[in-house]
Amino acid sequence: MIEELIKKRRTIRKFKQQEISTAKLKQYIDLARLAPSGANLQPLKYVIINSKEMVDKTFELTKWAGYLAPLYDPKEEERPVCYIAVCADTEIRASGYELDAGSAIEHIILSALEDGIGACWLGAIDRPELKKLFNLDESINIISLVALGYPDESPKDVSISEDIKYYLDENGTLCVPKRNIEDIIIGEF
Repeated sequence: MIEELIKKRRTIRKFKQQEISTAKLKQYIDLARLAPSGANLQPLKYVIINSKEMVDKTFELTKWAGYLAPLYDPKEEERPVCYIAVCADTEIRASGYELDAGSAIEHIILSALEDGIGACWLGAIDRPELKKLFNLDESINIISLVALGYPDESPKDVSISEDIKYYLDENGTLCVPKRNIEDIIIGEF
């Protein structure tokens, strides 16, 4: 089952405008909190963005699909319907929380996918403005946003030929080049 989810997981940048309950988002965060944490310090905190007004304001502080921007930026009717901001409390851990965040974010993405919800892990975000928008304390650092919604596209993985840049094929399907296993195993003992 996990193998199927991992193989099915693709970054989604076009979403149906179907609401996702706050209770469902809290469920994903509850699963994220079970992710490993260095020294078990658990510095991660989360912000749920699920009101239309705040979702719209958050969208304005993000960048999408750098290789295909602005052509592939979500149109208004394709935007995510909610976000989860993944943050670190620097009073708990001053630095080194990025690995914790990566694991927690993948928990969010895979649990959402199990419910048929797509996600885009966003790092190209305006952290200072988002921090103001969410009215966060100085000790809280925003690491990433996870945009969520029911998928309105079906990206596919393809083998890398010469370029790692994702692209649209002749049918308008987003193709995401991935390295072959033979190219990434550099030792076997």
